[in-house]
Amino acid sequence: MSTTTTTTTAAATEGAPLTLRLAYDQEIHDEYKYSAYLPVYDNETRFPPLQPFEFNDRGLVADKEKPNLLSKSNPNLKVAKLTPVIGTEIRGLQLSQLSNLQKDELALLIAERGVVVFRDQDFKDVGAEKQKEFGRYFGPLHVHPVGAHVKDNLELHNIYLGPDNEYRNRKRDNRLTTTGYHSDVSYERQPPGITILTLLSVPPTGGDTAWESQTAAYTRLSPPIRALLEGLRAEHSGFPQAQGAERDGLFVRRDPVRTEHPIVRIHPATGQKALFVNPGFTKRIVGLRDEESEALLKLLFRHITHGQDFQVRVRWEEGTVALWDNRVTTHTAISDYNVHNPQEGVRHGFRITTLAERPGGVAGLESVWE
Repeated sequence: MSTTTTTTTAAATEGAPLTLRLAYDQEIHDEYKYSAYLPVYDNETRFPPLQPFEFNDRGLVADKEKPNLLSKSNPNLKVAKLTPVIGTEIRGLQLSQLSNLQKDELALLIAERGVVVFRDQDFKDVGAEKQKEFGRYFGPLHVHPVGAHVKDNLELHNIYLGPDNEYRNRKRDNRLTTTGYHSDVSYERQPPGITILTLLSVPPTGGDTAWESQTAAYTRLSPPIRALLEGLRAEHSGFPQAQGAERDGLFVRRDPVRTEHPIVRIHPATGQKALFVNPGFTKRIVGLRDEESEALLKLLFRHITHGQDFQVRVRWEEGTVALWDNRVTTHTAISDYNVHNPQEGVRHGFRITTLAERPGGVAGLESVWE
């Protein structure tokens, strides 16, 4: 069951009454510490198309040794690789207290390791403005075109799955698995770089997130296939997402777009090549016959989703914040718990997504659009 009601609040910019649709049941959250972060829908605010902007990756100016972030003088710092290929876990360092030099080095570490998981953080308690300020350091903040958000903070994309709102799972009812690997809104002209996910409420078990290394996925391919892919673009489309939202009665706040991105992109800070296709938003390979495109994408999607030796599965704990680079990873939530069992709880958090550069591929291949 999904409960939605309406309430009225003041618009942050113009002071005019604004109708919000609540995507939760107020009665079951009366004593919830993070009730201010529960999902709502602003059904009125429309946004124009995203405009091109100059992007400078913070990892480009970072010291590759990362002496500020991974300081040997910090006795509380514990850093561990989660797998040889992808994922690093850090304890003993607060995101909310990082200096700019440390943030630069963090951007580079995220690019190198794909995802960096911080434990025992106070980040969820520093307030929305400081959370957004932290995100903006890495790039302009993206407003999701159809998703639920935090009241008065459209930049905080809401992640919620509980007994009063099963929308995130209902879309997968006819599938054998709830997993769905994707790179956040990859259809944008300048798609996301770093994403920051903070969970406010986590089940005692279940609700993990998995990430896959697109750099490792690329290198595992045979040289002839890599050479073929390096000269091709694929279409990423936001239309199915927007059409699905409209079908479900949700508001579309920005018109959908299609963009043709290089299948192999080069990360500006590391120079590494990575696949840039994903089962969530990539629809076809440009210039190929339908059967050729379908066969090649099927191969790549199977490679991405079944490559457990270049994937990492992260269990959420109280105070966990995960940061990843959408340019070199795909990810999926794993909704494997029963939201109707009070012992299993709810999964609730918010995502801050930063936009990055126009993807650049091999031999100057760039993204194009109409």
